[in-house]
This record gives sequence, structure tokens and C-alpha cells, in this order.
Amino acid sequence: MPEITNKSEEQKVAEAEVENFRKDLGPFVVAAETTRMPMVFTDAKELDNPIIFANDSFLSLTGLDRQEVLGQRFNFLMERATDPQALAQVAAAFEGSAESSSEIRYRRKNGSAFWAATFISPVRDESGNVVQHFASFADLTKQKQVEEHLRFLLDELNHRTQNTLATVQGIAVQTLRGAADKKVVDAFEGRILALSKAHGLLGRKLWETVSVRDVIDQILQPFGFNDHRVARLSVEGDDVRLQPKAALTLAMVFHELATNAAKHGAFSNGGAGKIDIACRVEPTPQGHRMRLQWQESGGPPVTPPGRKGFGSRLIEGGLALELDGEVRLNYEPAGVLCLITMPVPAQGDWMNHE
Repeated sequence: MPEITNKSEEQKVAEAEVENFRKDLGPFVVAAETTRMPMVFTDAKELDNPIIFANDSFLSLTGLDRQEVLGQRFNFLMERATDPQALAQVAAAFEGSAESSSEIRYRRKNGSAFWAATFISPVRDESGNVVQHFASFADLTKQKQVEEHLRFLLDELNHRTQNTLATVQGIAVQTLRGAADKKVVDAFEGRILALSKAHGLLGRKLWETVSVRDVIDQILQPFGFNDHRVARLSVEGDDVRLQPKAALTLAMVFHELATNAAKHGAFSNGGAGKIDIACRVEPTPQGHRMRLQWQESGGPPVTPPGRKGFGSRLIEGGLALELDGEVRLNYEPAGVLCLITMPVPAQGDWMNHE
């Protein structure tokens, strides 16, 4: 917080104009003076929008005296006055190009920080010219503190979950070693790793929504399928945002498909095979559904397995049980084809279009 130095001529002029400002806007200024919401007015005719009025609630929020505020440029309270993003938000608001409030970190006189949602609106004269700007502040400090605490708890939970999965993996491997076929041990390790990666992805996104492409990228990364240097995997279509439960289930399904492709399918014969993934969202009478297709090609001729293993049961039964979805798994000679259909939330911000 910079120290207040001797008043400049601009500040003295601004202070002299306050009374005229009160007279011009009369009842509006009286309302601003008595409201509990922190408010200031700035002079739109001057560079940097100097403050020409501040109500008592704003002074109480910042800990400043009125003479320390009047004449100061609007940005002088920002914690990082050179923060390009915050400066751009404020500038856009003063220019009238911002459609929503900006959450900005400010600094009180005593040095403590506070967050506030800042709403800036123009004040026009009889000719329609913008002569002042009216800014109000909604204190978000307690909300930010709660969010920070919840984020800390979530980070701790994610860390412990990863440790637990690693412990389960270690115990299982030690228990099964020598008592079970190595393929069984490797399969179990792979599934735990896939589950761990899915948990890690959701943890980084605060257990909100994650994109289907991010899930595919995380799960297929250990197999090397999504190495950008090798054009053997394509993903196209709608990048659907998945809820955590759907993301975890699909992560396990993708792992089983990828494992089969690496052992028996498109990626089991060197560099000839290819996997094409397409995702589309379509409306239904009940809402929307996602249709995802996993198509393998270029691998060795496919023959249906003699019996259904755990992977097939998970793929065909997991979605139906967990997500009210349907899976059709076809072992076509040209390559495995898996069609996944499942309901998704209503269309909106949850989906990114390619």
C-alpha cells in the first residue's frame, strides 16, 4: 500500500468538485452515502478515473480516511497495481465492454488483503455523455477464505487417496506374487494405475467436471497411443464435460479397451494399427445423450474371445450399472468396434465444440 504524499493539484481540484457533484446527483449521492455497500464515484473526464466520492462503507472496508481516497486513481487500492489481467478487467469495465463483475484482490490501509466483486457503471449527463463512473464493491474475503480452506482439504484428500491406491497396489502385488500368474498381477496393477490417473485428473479439477478428451489423454498416455509423434490415434467431435462418476467409469472402460488393443488389437503389431475415437452429443426426448465410438483398424484379424473376461464384463456392464448407459462391443475382423451411449447433462457450458 503506497503512502499518501502531499496532495496534487488534481486532487485538490477533485476535492473542490465534490460538493458540486453532490448537488448535481442529489438523491443518488445521499443513497450512496447511507447504503451498507461500499461505493465510489470516479471522474470519467480525467485520466485513470480519479475518485471524487467515497461513502462511509467504502472507507470502513479499506480503513482509509476520506482525504486519503479523494483524488486517487481508481487502481491505487489494487494489491498488484501492475497485474495485467486485473488492470485489463478494470479498463474493460470503465470502457463499458465488460458484461460481468470482476473479482479483484485489493489491499487495505493496514496492509491486509481483501477480495471484492467490483461492479462499474457509467453515469451520464443530460446529453448522454459519460461524466462519472459509479463503482460498488461486494466483499468476497470470507467466501475466498472458505474456498481456500476447502481447496486445502480437497488437496489433502486427493493426496491421501493417491497414497491409499499406491498402498493397495503394493499390498496386492506382494500378496499375489508367486501365487498368481504374472499376467493377472500386471492386469491388476494396470487397473489401479488407471484409477489413480483418473483420481489425479479429477483432483486437479477440484472434483468438478472434466473433459472426455482429458480422460482419454490421461488413460492412454501409459500405452503411448497419444504420442503426438505417432499419428495412430485420432479423437474428434464434441468434447463433453463429464461429471466425476462418469469420468471414473469411462476411465476404466478406456483402460480395458486400450489394454486389449495393445495385447491383441490395433496396437499389437508394430506401427500398422490405428484407433479412431469419435464423440457426438444428440438430443433425446429425455434430454441429451453422448454417443462415443472406439474403432480399431490395421491390426491383426480379430476373432471373438472364447469367454468373457473381467475387461469385457466391465466394458459391457459397467456403464449400464453405473451410468444408465449402453455399450455394444463388436469383435469385427477388421478391428474391434465399441459403441458407448450414455445420458449427459443439458447442452451448455459443459461442452466444447471442435
